[in-house]
Amino acid sequence: MTVSSIVIPVKDVATATAFYRTVFGAEPHTETPYYVGFNLDGLEIGLNPNGHATGMVGPTAYHATDDVEAGVATLVEGGGTVVSPATSVGGTTVVAIVADADGNHVGLIST
Repeated sequence: MTVSSIVIPVKDVATATAFYRTVFGAEPHTETPYYVGFNLDGLEIGLNPNGHATGMVGPTAYHATDDVEAGVATLVEGGGTVVSPATSVGGTTVVAIVADADGNHVGLIST
């Protein structure tokens, strides 16, 4: 699996968008009330204003996979705990989050 996206939970999406515009020196390719996305040399950096409500504890790296459910099963077999099961988030995109034994989040994404 390859890290393809990093999603950052934010409480105030407008303030965070302004901040990350400055940090990245770039404009977002997507700017909605529920997601703001920047593409930095092929790496997707997303701002999620609902992340804290869904249990995100910090930035989550999402690993690209063809089968999110199979990836979740593999991580659970390895000792992980499902934080957010495979969920369609629009179009053909499916995401999930699994926590390791220390509570660190690992995301899976297929598009």
